[in-house]
Order: sequence, then structure tokens, then C-alpha cells
Amino acid sequence: MARWLYCLLLYLFSPLVLLRLWQRGRRAPAYRRRWRERFGWVTPVPEGVRFWVHSVSVGETIAAVPLVEALLARHPGERVLVTTMTPTGSDQVRKSFGDRVLHVYAPYDLPDAVARFLRRVRPAELIVMETELWPNLIHACSKRGIPVVLANARLSERSARGYGRVAWLSRPMLQRLDWIAAQADADAERFLALGAHPDHVSVCGSIKFDFSLSDNLREAARQLRSQLGGSRPVWIAASTHEGEDEILLDAHRRLLKSYPDAALILVPRHPERFNDVARLVELSGFTLSRRSQGAPAAGCQVLLGDTMGELRMMYGAADVAFVGGSLIESGGHNPLEPAAWGLPTLMGPHVFNFADICQRLVEVKGMCFAGSAEVLAQRLTNFFDDPEHRRAIGQQALDFVASNRGALQRLLEGVESRHSG
Repeated sequence: MARWLYCLLLYLFSPLVLLRLWQRGRRAPAYRRRWRERFGWVTPVPEGVRFWVHSVSVGETIAAVPLVEALLARHPGERVLVTTMTPTGSDQVRKSFGDRVLHVYAPYDLPDAVARFLRRVRPAELIVMETELWPNLIHACSKRGIPVVLANARLSERSARGYGRVAWLSRPMLQRLDWIAAQADADAERFLALGAHPDHVSVCGSIKFDFSLSDNLREAARQLRSQLGGSRPVWIAASTHEGEDEILLDAHRRLLKSYPDAALILVPRHPERFNDVARLVELSGFTLSRRSQGAPAAGCQVLLGDTMGELRMMYGAADVAFVGGSLIESGGHNPLEPAAWGLPTLMGPHVFNFADICQRLVEVKGMCFAGSAEVLAQRLTNFFDDPEHRRAIGQQALDFVASNRGALQRLLEGVESRHSG
């Protein structure tokens, strides 16, 4: 009965969802394309797919790369489908895998859209990245005997409270999951408290530790750093949200008083904000270069990272990193990528999306917090004043990443055991 009420509400609000899709298309036209896929009208795959991996957008898709690559290597000849919900996620799938995987948008959680999608794709197993949970999708897979694995699963206290408020819907959904591969003990405990079956929950760690920095990536980072100026101080503010850029530019202005030749690589989280942030930089009086326009101008004060899929490389061109989504109540983004480059990492106070990882990074002195422009500028100044200390902090972060690898192998073993193929 509860799920039918949920379905009724979905159908009632679906016109508003379409309107929202159309409105987003005004700034990002790709949202208006391929909309039929969102209702399950995808090209049929008569032979079906062995693994369906679902990620939401760019971050989850990047996190899924090691998993998908391992599945492709271990199951040659088997079809792998990767779905996303956003155009930027779609672009990332194509950039990461080319035509080695099938790719479409995932269906909205409408019963008929989900049924149509499953009939056409015929997956043998669904692997959902992190916490993208949809009741009708999980119910439909369960009815068809399709195992559903929640991989690299994380659940913040805030999200757990949200699920708890709709326990009539979330509890039966969680109980239908075949396996929850939680990132940390706290995540596992929250899933169990919400009603997940104890035998179906394991702590595997985060596969975000299990990525590697290729030689090509390192060379691209060296080239960018050389273009910026190899000897000048460079810091990066990555995955920034609206409301953060002003604070970060204020911190950069303060830093310039001590280091007039310092450069900031500013990378907004969402591409539809690139032009707005560029205008903000110019109105703030900084000299601006845009990554999309080629090599940065000599001595530019701010390089805007307005390309997709290059953030990991851009970290390698910096001396210190700030990870965004943390100065506002968005929960923060992944601090492991700068840590893997051996960079001291700074974040704002709002890190509930990565609370466990951030806490552990702080404990090993690989990162610290800065909640204002003044504090951020002071911490940056301290790092640039003392290069040995900066490198020592970065090494702590790098060692932390290296010591926590192995989640990918545990996840692979669990995924493959769910379906005998």
C-alpha cells in the first residue's frame, strides 16, 4: 500500500519533473535531449547485459571507473551497461569507456518506465553506486530475480534521518537489497538501523582509494603547472558551489598580499555555472584565464577550470587543495583525489558526505578545516611559508590513501558472488 501511494505521488508530480528538465535545458541544452530514455524507451538489448552499473553524475561515475574497468577485464565478452542521470555524467561515461560499455540514462522511478527499461535491457545484476536508491526500481528487480548491490555505500546522518521519516517506504526497499557494501562502520550501522537485513550488510571500505594516477595524467599535470609558472605558489579550489566562490576569491585576494604571484585554479562543480563564475572573477578585479581557451596567460591570477573530466589532472598542478561543497551545507566532495597527489587538503566545516574519511584524514594530519576567507588565507600562507611542513602534510595524506586500498577487490568478490552467470 505504501509503495502505491509513492507511485501515485510520482505520477502526479511527473509534469513538474518534465518542466524542471526543460528549465535546466535553458542553461544546459543537453537536458532536453534523449528525454525518452528517462521513461525507459531505450534501444533493446536482446542478449541482455551481465552487469548494469548505475551512477548519478560525474563524481559517482569517476568513482565507478575502477570497478567497471575490473568487470570488463574479468568478464571479456560480457556486456556492461553504465547509466547516469545527468548529461555531465553521460559525457564522463563516454570519456572514460568510449564504446566499451553500453550507456543510456536511467529511467525515472515510474513503474511503467522501470518495467519497460528492464524488458529492453534485461540485466543480470544491478550495481548501484553509493546511495542512489529508488523503491520501484529495487522492487521490480527483486520481483524479476535480479540481484541488486549497493556499492561503495555511504549514508550520512542527515540522509539517514530523511529515510527514517519515510520508513514505511525505505524499510521494505532496503530489505530487498541483496548486498550493501558500506564504506565505513558508521554507514553500515545506519543502514541496519533503518531496517537492512544484517546478513546483507558488509563493511568493505571505499573504492575511491583504489584509483591510480596514470603517467599520461601526471604528464598533463606537469604541463599545466609549467604553463602556470613552475615556481609560483598555486592552489586549487575544486568542485565549488554557488555561495563559495566569493569566499574563495576573498581568500585569494588576502593571499596575494603575502604572495603577489600566487595563482588560483578555480573549478566550479556544475558546468552551467562556468560563465557566471568567470564574470564574478573579472568583476572581482582578478586577471582571468579559462582552461577551455588553451594555455593560461602568463601571470594570470585565476585559472577557471571550465572543462569536464580534468579535475583530477588539475589537482596535480597545485601545491595545496581546497575541496568545495563544504563552505555551504552541501556536505562536501571527495578529498581523496588531492590526497592521492600528496597535497595538503583544506575543507570547510560542512563535510557530512565524507565525514568518516575527513575525520580520519584529520587524525593523520593530512587535512584541516577553514570556515572563512580569513582562516583559509592564513592556512594557505602558512603552507607557502613553510614548504617542508607543506610537503610533510601532503605525505601524510598520500600515505593515508595508500594504506586504505583494497576495497575494490572486496567489492568485486561480493558482486560476482551474487550472480553465478
